[in-house]
Amino acid sequence: MNPNAIKNLGDLKASEYKSKSIKTELRDNLITKMKAGEQVFTGIFGYEHTVIPELERAILSRHNINLLGLRGQAKTRLARMMVQLLDEYIPVIEGSEINDDPLNPISRYGKEKIAEHGVQTPISWLHRENRFAEKLATPDVSVADLIGDIDPIKAANLKLSYADDRVIHFGMIPRAHRCIFVINELPDLQARIQVALFNILQEGDIQIRGFKLRLPLDLQFIFTANPEDYTNRGSIVTPLKDRIGSQILTHYPQNISIAKQITQQESGIDKHQNAAIYIPELARDLIEQIGFEARKSEYIDAKSGVSARMSITAFQNLMSTAERRMLLNDENKTSLRFADFMGIIPALTGKVELLYEGEQEGPDFVAKHLIENAVKSIFPKLLPEIKKLKKQEEASPYDEVTAWFVSNDGIHLDEDFGEQEYLQTLTQIQPLVNLVQKYLPELKEKDLAFTLEFALWGLTAFNMLSKHQYNNGTQFQDLYSSYLSGL
Repeated sequence: MNPNAIKNLGDLKASEYKSKSIKTELRDNLITKMKAGEQVFTGIFGYEHTVIPELERAILSRHNINLLGLRGQAKTRLARMMVQLLDEYIPVIEGSEINDDPLNPISRYGKEKIAEHGVQTPISWLHRENRFAEKLATPDVSVADLIGDIDPIKAANLKLSYADDRVIHFGMIPRAHRCIFVINELPDLQARIQVALFNILQEGDIQIRGFKLRLPLDLQFIFTANPEDYTNRGSIVTPLKDRIGSQILTHYPQNISIAKQITQQESGIDKHQNAAIYIPELARDLIEQIGFEARKSEYIDAKSGVSARMSITAFQNLMSTAERRMLLNDENKTSLRFADFMGIIPALTGKVELLYEGEQEGPDFVAKHLIENAVKSIFPKLLPEIKKLKKQEEASPYDEVTAWFVSNDGIHLDEDFGEQEYLQTLTQIQPLVNLVQKYLPELKEKDLAFTLEFALWGLTAFNMLSKHQYNNGTQFQDLYSSYLSGL
């Protein structure tokens, strides 16, 4: 259908256009896309076999939907992507506040317009991008905001009495007639406001200041909610939950591979940064593992959740740390170093809700603890496991490495080292180079320096070496050398 060729009600009728409810519209377009093998919810990783099938079933069932999950689980993004299932354009009576369907007007304005102009009633076309309305539920949201109220200024200007329904100012929900309407963080909405939604969800009529308007509003409601809100701030009243057709549980990425896809897509790294900074795959794994460690940490409130935004901002900080060093050294290219992970601490501390134990230790300690735990989790996947207890005479793959540190004063990795100096400092530990090359024979040459530094941090995490961090870098030594020098 060509919207440019249809200017009035007569043209619309001649085109044999048929109105349909928004839920039927979503359903029909989803069926068309599924038959054609097209994906609707693209760019949402890890939900292919869990959330998205449930969402598609809810759309096919013509349900209002509640997306329930912790923060940073793409709930709002899923809701916004449903706009793609709407028709590209729909006709509305020109000038209507509530998107009146020319073939089925529901407002007084729409009905009077058609009564006055008949088939010459002018119509306009509403694009699907303009058929999405969103409201964040906060305690100060009122019934007037959502549904409407009497407008005394309109009454005075039009010289109408308050008994005339033309003095009504419609709220966000009536204005979203024939649209998708999203209410984020539903439990934060006061109970009396939730009650005001009952009739809209079930019967389709609304009441404004004593005016009982039979407005059969046609909306696709999508609510989002955080389970934490049910206990900490508010709850969804039971009759309202009863009127929501499908409640769909969202979740965090279930493995590092999916988490890396999300971070890569969302981090928005500048193309010049990508070209100048080499990123070992191990560094990407570590960033995601930190998020997994945070979700099971005894210092962090698991009920509050750890958003995927933590990994995204941490990766951005990691790149910026390497870029800053490159600029200070007047270099054109650099590689990520493990020491750059100290630069992600500000991105971690603001993204987690600490328990009492975490507050006692402090956010900086918790962030470093998460990095160390990530190292401990990944280390055994790459290099031989370090046993907590072993017999004194039992040989260890790391004996030659620790012996090297006993015979030498250790190494100091200055954070401002240039690329060559950084590599030379690490490769002087020949037993460590031999160990890494033995157990990781397919390791790329440009990944060697990062892997060697990672191995050093792993050996300190498992108490086989000591590590001292200074303002300008990190020193690695034999485990007992600093103790003995102190004596």
